[in-house]
Amino acid sequence: MKLSGRARKSLNEVDHLLRRHAEVVRPRRQWVDDVVAWCHEHYIDPGLRLNGKELHFDRELIKQINKTLLSQGQAPVGRSLSGLSSLEQAKEGVEEDKSLGESPRSHRVLVNVPSQHPGWLSHAPRAIADVDWRGIQLETCDALIQVENLDCFYHFDPTSLALQHSQQPLVVYRGDSQYGGAFRPLAEAWRNTRKAHYYAGDFDVKGVSLALSSGATALLVPPLEWLQHHATGFHDPAEQLPFRPALERHRNALPAAHPLQPYLAILLGSHKGLRQQWFETLVSVVVR
Repeated sequence: MKLSGRARKSLNEVDHLLRRHAEVVRPRRQWVDDVVAWCHEHYIDPGLRLNGKELHFDRELIKQINKTLLSQGQAPVGRSLSGLSSLEQAKEGVEEDKSLGESPRSHRVLVNVPSQHPGWLSHAPRAIADVDWRGIQLETCDALIQVENLDCFYHFDPTSLALQHSQQPLVVYRGDSQYGGAFRPLAEAWRNTRKAHYYAGDFDVKGVSLALSSGATALLVPPLEWLQHHATGFHDPAEQLPFRPALERHRNALPAAHPLQPYLAILLGSHKGLRQQWFETLVSVVVR
């Protein structure tokens, strides 16, 4: 048997307390019984430290446990595996605890970049890359373009846009259950650059709400006249009603002449919207 994740975590806490105390007492709970069973299997005798109600930990017992762990190629007590990837855990020893390690996609985002395909791959103007957002040099990008829908993201071409002061935009997929977690810290880091953050997504109550909550400074949407003609009530589903109150508050806080107001009139007044897949020409509309 091996030490459970719960047992190892609790032993780490005990080890930390033993730096200040000669002894740490823990009642006979499941994780303690797991440690006792592990000790017996590896010929470690707790001796008088163990009774029917509790286990008395001291530095000598931890030393014996660590000696066995190290002999098995496992990380010793006191060296937490929490937050480490599988590869990082492997460097600590043969043990891996998936319940403690971070997901392989914890810091990964999908970016849409100029294509540099090798000769054996069919040519396309853009390529999709899976990258660790912490390795992106944000200072070299002049705008962030956040794309909501994956199918649109795969075909998104920023060179067709007429964005002022944007020659090297960073185009990132907003994310889903697999990639959604890493976009938030990326957006927070981008906010510190004080550069433009465009949101390209569905023109509906939820989409605009997501743009605002993500820190976007502008929407990429069709021109107002075109949108007034093509928006439809079919793209204003009832399940988006919970997003309306906050968006209405945002509308009420904007000046009457704000560029976003006529767009919000379509969403909140006419109860119409349009999915991103139906868009044609895009323009930039500030949201704040």
